[in-house]
Amino acid sequence: MATPGKPARNAGPSGAPALLTSRDNRWLKDFRIALRGGVPTEGGFVGVEGVRLVEESLRSGCRIQGVLFSESGERHHQRLSSIIDRPEMAFPILRTTDRLFEGLADTEHPQGVAALVHPRETSFDDFARSPLSVGAPLLVVLAGVQDPGNVGAILRTAAAFGVTGAATAASGISGTANPFSPKALRASAGAALHLPILAGISLSILLAQLKVTGVRTLASSVREPRRGDQPLLAPWEVDWCQPVALLVGNEGAGLPEEVERGADARLRIPMASGIDSLNAAASVAVVFYEAARQRNSAAASSIQTSVPSQPSKTSDAVRPPKET
Repeated sequence: MATPGKPARNAGPSGAPALLTSRDNRWLKDFRIALRGGVPTEGGFVGVEGVRLVEESLRSGCRIQGVLFSESGERHHQRLSSIIDRPEMAFPILRTTDRLFEGLADTEHPQGVAALVHPRETSFDDFARSPLSVGAPLLVVLAGVQDPGNVGAILRTAAAFGVTGAATAASGISGTANPFSPKALRASAGAALHLPILAGISLSILLAQLKVTGVRTLASSVREPRRGDQPLLAPWEVDWCQPVALLVGNEGAGLPEEVERGADARLRIPMASGIDSLNAAASVAVVFYEAARQRNSAAASSIQTSVPSQPSKTSDAVRPPKET
């Protein structure tokens, strides 16, 4: 019978993988730990479940330990076959019964396909570096965001607007939820497997490293400024084309006061009277939309300046307004 780390793609007599029928099978135990238990396996692999997340994990370039189908989940094999059937994909393809799959799945109505994936290992240099085609680093630091759904949604939003790296850190007594837990991975729609994520770093050490490397820190603030405090900036009052890290605090308490005061600037989204705050992921979406707008405008201006002979084909209806 197949064991973790030993490929067994064609264990069955007909060329199909052998059916795993024992609840005590080592493979099924590892999937149960990673999915239902929500913690990494002994080898550091995390569980992803559902055809879309498995597809994202296969495309992410992360190391895959194995892919598991239930009997009814075999219908998804064709969608994934263009990736998992490649000769270089040397991980086992496993099968089990619908009943055993339901016992290890973390969702109420499992789709019958899961994978064990090893998140990419990220150093500070990986986190703070950005591709040359992108420009300056655009980073997000989650400090005390406890809900894994919020963590995943923030990472998905950040990736959508061009963030180049993310970090998770504790804030006071509030830890940040594991970005690679099943719930966070589902909420991120797999974005957590594509972004460089520096997970579980000390917040004070991270802030010191950002300062040394010249990355400006912007604290999302839930507090009214005191006399003598730096003013709160709106997202459009910030230059997002320079190296920037947005600090996002706990859902209720926000960032520790000392962290806010130590940041290079404090940020708040202006809202209608009577509304105190937005959900953490919604706030990040508003802020990083403005960052993406500025960066895209700067990139477009650079292209037009370097190639003046090419007339713009953008219609007046969709052309962004000139900055004044």
